[in-house]
Amino acid sequence: MSEKPDKRALACVMGDMNMVRALGMGGIGCALVTGPGDPALHSRYTRQAIFWDDFENRHADLIDLLVGFASRQPEPPVLYYQQDAQLLMVSRHRDWLDGSFKFVVPEAGLVEDLVDKARFQILAERLRLPVPRTRRIDFSVGAPDMAPSDIDLRFPIIVKPLTRYIAWGAIGGAGKALRIGSPEELQALWPDLIAGGMDLLAQEMIPGPETRIESYHCYVDSVGSVVGDYTGRKIRTYPEALGHSTALTITDEADVRTLGRELVEKLQLTGVAKFDFKRAPDGTLHLLEVNPRFNLWHYVGAAAGVNLPALVYGDLLGWRRPAVPRARAGASWCNITRDKLAARESGVPMAEWWPWMIRCEAKSITLRDPMPFLRKTVSRVLPARWR
Repeated sequence: MSEKPDKRALACVMGDMNMVRALGMGGIGCALVTGPGDPALHSRYTRQAIFWDDFENRHADLIDLLVGFASRQPEPPVLYYQQDAQLLMVSRHRDWLDGSFKFVVPEAGLVEDLVDKARFQILAERLRLPVPRTRRIDFSVGAPDMAPSDIDLRFPIIVKPLTRYIAWGAIGGAGKALRIGSPEELQALWPDLIAGGMDLLAQEMIPGPETRIESYHCYVDSVGSVVGDYTGRKIRTYPEALGHSTALTITDEADVRTLGRELVEKLQLTGVAKFDFKRAPDGTLHLLEVNPRFNLWHYVGAAAGVNLPALVYGDLLGWRRPAVPRARAGASWCNITRDKLAARESGVPMAEWWPWMIRCEAKSITLRDPMPFLRKTVSRVLPARWR
């Protein structure tokens, strides 16, 4: 672990380059919790490094490491988490971390309900949230009691793991979920799903492409007031169907904001959250999931004028809260390397994509913070002894 002194409270970030840059845009230095070789270690906003790369296991050891790090700081760091495993660690061990760190996290039971997709479905039914019809498939204890014919949903459906299992890639490939178009296709895939040995969720698929997925982003303080929020929409994913986001844009959709705020109140949620919706052909919004953690959207949100991680930081340090503007619609983010692939796959001409990418306010490679890209490039070209 390398350390350099910093007079202000550091942001202790279990996250990626997008979080580091969002905080850096707020003038906040970061202590990055990551594995060796992460390009974000070379960001101009990274002040210290805590080396750790297994967030799924050994939580007690990680917390000991973090608490030891915090004890050597002049001020308690502000803790940020970007993955489900990190969120669960912070939530389940909040009493252990409290005092060493400052952080926001929703109520413990709500965290568990939102992260576990089966529990979320129960919560959604109880609160009558606008979610698509869903069925749970239990594979973790061997052969299930149900057969493919028991999945009484309208096809096409999507199948996804209850939590973000690393092993999902062996079944779902690069996508976050599998699209299954017919009962016959489900029947053929059933043995592979059983062999995966993980609990799954089957859900009716809302018609339309990934560009119909819209989101509401917010930071809600401890008394339930929305401090800052904005709406957004996916532009592209890779792979094109059910893939990971490669291009995003800030929007100003009144119905998304209104529904998002209604759900915040209904869930009695505090902290940060992202609500993902899919807009059906008739214009109605269907809730897909709620992620109560920090995420890559916060970089483009900061570029659009609403820096949610920085607002959290200021509140936790007791600063006077600034006036929060309305996020600028049209501000965009892209992962340049992967979005180039996504653009080609979706038929966007490169003559159109290049000017759009250059105009993006937030992107994976930027002249404001060039060292992560340069160091990564050099590491691929030069032998280790020269690096």
